[in-house]
Amino acid sequence: MLKTLANIITGLVAIEHIAIMVLEMFYWDHPVGHKIFSMSPEVASASATLAANQGLYNGFLAAGLIWGLISGRRDIKLFFLGCVVVAGIFGAITAKPSILFTQALPALLGLVLCFLQKKA
Repeated sequence: MLKTLANIITGLVAIEHIAIMVLEMFYWDHPVGHKIFSMSPEVASASATLAANQGLYNGFLAAGLIWGLISGRRDIKLFFLGCVVVAGIFGAITAKPSILFTQALPALLGLVLCFLQKKA
């Protein structure tokens, strides 16, 4: 039961990071991105390359989580969930406090559940 719940949360965190990747890489300098990230078209245009790079990193986080889920390797899930927690905390401090709740907290929940499950 705990393993199933940990995998569901890990999967949701992976899906979230795929969505973030798509937003940052393809919709940053688009009306959708302007609205979601509360940016003017000028700011979005000037920072689009940086956002695409940031999006790529979010894609790598998602890929690592998916790798952990497919392989069933707890250590991989723990590592990538830990990376998301750290990235979420850093993002909350440097960019937007709500990142703590939207990214770091779900990953922390997944990390704790993963850690508590019996080692496979």
